[in-house]
Amino acid sequence: MNLATSLLAAAERTPNDEALVDGQHRLTYAKLHERVARIAGGLSELGIDRGDRVATVLRNRNETVELFWACQWLGACFVPLSWRDAPADTRYCVEDSGASVICFEKANARHADQLQHVRSIAVDDADEGSTWRRLLESSPSDGALDLDPGAPSVMLYTSGTTGRPKGVPRSHAAERAAGLSQVLQHGYQAGDRTLGVMPLYHTMGVHSMVAMSLIGGCYICQHKWDVDEALRLIETERVSSLYLAPTLFHDLVTSDDRTDFDLSSVNALGYAGAAMTSTMVERCTDVFAPRIFVNHYGSTEIYTFSIRAGQDDKPGCAGRPAINARLRLVELRDDSTPEDTVEALQEGEIICDLSSDEAFCGYWNRPDADEKAIRGDWYFTGDLGRLDEDGELWIVGRVDDMIISGGENIHPLEVEDALARHPAVLEAAVVGAPDDRWGQRVVAHCVLSTPVDAHELDAFLLEDATLARFKRPREYQFAEDLPKSASGKILRRRLREREE
Repeated sequence: MNLATSLLAAAERTPNDEALVDGQHRLTYAKLHERVARIAGGLSELGIDRGDRVATVLRNRNETVELFWACQWLGACFVPLSWRDAPADTRYCVEDSGASVICFEKANARHADQLQHVRSIAVDDADEGSTWRRLLESSPSDGALDLDPGAPSVMLYTSGTTGRPKGVPRSHAAERAAGLSQVLQHGYQAGDRTLGVMPLYHTMGVHSMVAMSLIGGCYICQHKWDVDEALRLIETERVSSLYLAPTLFHDLVTSDDRTDFDLSSVNALGYAGAAMTSTMVERCTDVFAPRIFVNHYGSTEIYTFSIRAGQDDKPGCAGRPAINARLRLVELRDDSTPEDTVEALQEGEIICDLSSDEAFCGYWNRPDADEKAIRGDWYFTGDLGRLDEDGELWIVGRVDDMIISGGENIHPLEVEDALARHPAVLEAAVVGAPDDRWGQRVVAHCVLSTPVDAHELDAFLLEDATLARFKRPREYQFAEDLPKSASGKILRRRLREREE
């Protein structure tokens, strides 16, 4: 089943259930389907055909959701780009993808101004005669109901750690499988309501939206992250599931205004994109008392690697391979193969079988990236992991993040987890800095709730029986915030650049 047929099925199954909320803009599934068919018809009149790419630079607003579904209905490929990026980055991605249309908000017109030979559409221009108004008033498209499910549905651009972003084309079949996987493994129920704040140019945002469509659920738009607005939406819209980056959960549970809101509707929590410390797991459990709390480990390329639905007894554990996944741990070598597996309890790079229903088929026009990441029909994630005595997976960190100090391997996550247990530490990020004696020294960048100094933090870690003494930071830096990606992931590479 392609996503055009999937949308039609949702509109037939629960036509009067609420599908989309954006402030006063509220659509049932029947109304969403009708509006999407008209936008698709309008795009067709502009010359957009099956397989053509439609780029967007939009926040999480109703028009973004409608354009996503319009592309699925038409058989075009949706290419969402970050409104946080520089215009030059947008231009690169639009030209790289071959998009012939870019949709944007007038506040972000600079992203479209530099693009030649690309039609631009402002979605917040509804004046008589505007292109967006004409799309909404077009004759509805019949829908690409016969489209091969293997055809491209979306192309997401990964931020990457070096070089230009890489395009990740994903098929209708992979997107629907990812949505179904999320429904099942996050414990969603018919009619659930989720907070749509993870960016719709990010894999978590897109699949939260698709998952809701499969269960007659409601996607509630939040244009950008604001903790007070999120708390208000949870209360007024009776949000039942939250799937967020750990930093957003941190903001919710540490907000001074949290107790002013009724959060009792929330019963399902999920996080992804970065590790969550045991301290933060405990805080989330105390605040929300969820019936299910999921660590969802995956990537843009293969949406789900592993799932751990019980975070209260094993905080931070990534669990076991997901229903669509096979995983292995292999030796840390540039030439390692899928057969070079590590011994039990040993650390290794995590790789995933590309036969997963949720997998991509390779990067867009990047054979160099394919050669590095794909070997023998397995995807090499670049993540370090180990299996515990129960056979469950723990993410140790990124291969590139490992610190080698005095010949010893030190993983930032274990140091950060220890620091997070100090009551004054709101956030911590640990990186390696060049050192003449040690090769690299451990540097901790901390955001504090109350003043403490490096001596006090070091004394605290000395008393922590879980952290080896040699892994303690040799230097502390204090800041008001840490650099993060749009998905809330701390950007250690920027911190490393400061130390070089």
